[in-house]
Amino acid sequence: MNPKVKLGAVAVLVVAAMTTPTAVNAATPADAAAARTVSAEPPVYAPPDAEARNRAVTTANATLAARSEAVLKGQNEKFTLTRNIAGAYGLQYLTYARTYRGLPVYGGEVIVSTDRAGELVGSVSSGQQSRITIDVTSKVDAATATATARAQLPVVESATAPKLLVHATTTTPRLAWEVVVTGATAEAPSVLHVFVDALDGSVFDSYDDVHAGTGNSYYNGNPVTIQTSGSGSSYSMTDTTRPGLRCGGQNGSAYTGTDDSWGNGSGTNLETACVDALYAAQTEWNMLSAWLGRNGFTGSGGAFPARVGLSAVNAYWNGSYTSFGRNSANTRQATPMDVVGHEYGHGIFQYSGGSGGSGNEAGGLNESTGDIFGALTEHYANQPASLDPPDYLVGEEVNLTGSGEIRNMYNPSAKGHPNCYSSSIPSTAVHAAAGPQNHWFYLLAEGTNPVGKPASTVCSGPTTLTGIGIQKAGRIFQAGLNTKTSPWTHAKARLATVAAAKTLYPGGCTEVNAVKAAWTAVNVPATSSEVSCP
Repeated sequence: MNPKVKLGAVAVLVVAAMTTPTAVNAATPADAAAARTVSAEPPVYAPPDAEARNRAVTTANATLAARSEAVLKGQNEKFTLTRNIAGAYGLQYLTYARTYRGLPVYGGEVIVSTDRAGELVGSVSSGQQSRITIDVTSKVDAATATATARAQLPVVESATAPKLLVHATTTTPRLAWEVVVTGATAEAPSVLHVFVDALDGSVFDSYDDVHAGTGNSYYNGNPVTIQTSGSGSSYSMTDTTRPGLRCGGQNGSAYTGTDDSWGNGSGTNLETACVDALYAAQTEWNMLSAWLGRNGFTGSGGAFPARVGLSAVNAYWNGSYTSFGRNSANTRQATPMDVVGHEYGHGIFQYSGGSGGSGNEAGGLNESTGDIFGALTEHYANQPASLDPPDYLVGEEVNLTGSGEIRNMYNPSAKGHPNCYSSSIPSTAVHAAAGPQNHWFYLLAEGTNPVGKPASTVCSGPTTLTGIGIQKAGRIFQAGLNTKTSPWTHAKARLATVAAAKTLYPGGCTEVNAVKAAWTAVNVPATSSEVSCP
């Protein structure tokens, strides 16, 4: 490997998968018709203008007023718009937070979807399962709730001020204190949201923001071009064109230098690890725009920092940044493209739709989301076989624990994970619980017998499925994720992605039926509320 590579401070990332369309020379009427057909294809990245965004808000407000019974809204409740993001073809997704007698309602969010013009499409998504009629007087004081929450971690660095709220992700809403405790478990860092019952003081729910996953680049060949900043004799591994994206050590500061040349290509060099992390994150950002119509990791033009040099055989997302360690042999940093794409995928999950809730089933769907975004990023980059070609394996390049890949999307059972859904998934460890949705995504994108790719089997339904391609599969997956509610389940994911396919591709039923068939194949059956096609 070359010892150095010059990286442009204002360079545009070059990705093999993106090519400039060749001009069409319409020499015949047929050619002219074909040219008109190509030009008529709507762009995937088509953000609505200010007028359309305002119209979407008006539409959403009117819809919530008209459908208050359907979303279980009582007279003591209010909705507040908290997020409005655009997706593929300019579809808009408006997320509303709910309050009850002035208290926030965890799990009470509602998502309204509109087209690019701001007109209603599909149904309103709500995770709340029953009306709220509880008293809001706490019998447990804030100090007691804080002490109880802090006791949930063996190492505590800090705890937020307790927040009194209504917990409504189950059929029985409860008055609760939420305390966010930052510290560590015996295995990893933790940013733990703890819910303490405000009547009896018990801990009845929790979830962790930390999701572990398992320039001169080490993984991506040389030379590579990444976006940095600076001039003269002062440069930084900070990408000013993607707000929030930078890379440095565990203290959170970006690496700096006197020139714009970074890394030495070694698997143990941390500056090199940042080259790989930035290259992958910038590639993923470009994929989100070009393939999924999404504006950055947050959906509204935001990104998150990356930290390297974690002294652990691990990589994780902690709710506000990604952190990357090394493999067990201490020969490579955990920054190959699919691992970086996976960790930033957790950020996309967090910033899509509602919270998703707690529990192993929601956690498994979150882990699978990371794997899916890692695969999407690899396929967008489309690197040659000599580097890290696109596939549906997770972490095979870093060889994290000495056993090759950590997950297999076309055959999860190869790593001891379930291929399909069963009643045991809610009690399955989250990384293993990623199996069913990973398998679903592969079947949707590639089918059971894709040319030049591994064959995959089904657990139920037709034994032969035809894929619709990874771009369409990713587009449908992201659109479904934009309507995520708490608690997020496989059944809800099926409903959401079937509805998304019908909204994205209204001209026929190929995509809708493919989504349905792939879910059936992994033992997630249809429900009575599923949309039909035609």
